[in-house]
Amino acid sequence: MKKIVIEVVVAVAAAMALAACSSEPAKTTEVKTDEVKKPAGPPEPILAQDAFYKMYTPAHAWAADMMPISLKSGEIAGVKNVDGKAGMWTAVFGSPSMRAARTYVYAVADQLPSISKGVEAGETEPWAGPTTAVETFQTSDFKIDSDAAYKTAAAKAADWLKKGDNADKPVSFTLGAAARFPEPVWYIVFGSTKEGFAVAVNASDGSIIVK
Repeated sequence: MKKIVIEVVVAVAAAMALAACSSEPAKTTEVKTDEVKKPAGPPEPILAQDAFYKMYTPAHAWAADMMPISLKSGEIAGVKNVDGKAGMWTAVFGSPSMRAARTYVYAVADQLPSISKGVEAGETEPWAGPTTAVETFQTSDFKIDSDAAYKTAAAKAADWLKKGDNADKPVSFTLGAAARFPEPVWYIVFGSTKEGFAVAVNASDGSIIVK
């Protein structure tokens, strides 16, 4: 009799356990929405100082005594330059000890076959050193970024920009130094050098330089 009771209890317990297992809700895997990667958007233009320092590091690895000579904006197909930002920037550095200069390009996107996204170093070229027309400059004097220089220049060119379609014309930026200026200078051209409006902005304090 005891044996039968024990067998019944065991059978009931097993049935209850089986029922509990079968009624347990299926486990699901939750995916956190913040972990889902968003598709990359179109490439955006970049400020001059951001691009400059991306090129400065490999240039310094090339020559520890290198000095900046110039920085110039450029264009990449499909990327609109706006408010002092550009899709491509080109920097030239000179090494007094090597008597050589080297060009570096930073682009936000590929433009095959000649331009690749990121930093690209060009070949070294002979360089005799600074001249009165083209000097090197200290990075500590490069305080005014291209967006601030653009605002200053656009305010100066306001009347010209209001005429016709001038506001839609391209804007180019060149940073450099010369003996006649105490600090490096932004040379900003709205339109073209022949039929545009040019403004020189001190890259150290942001003031307009009157020729």
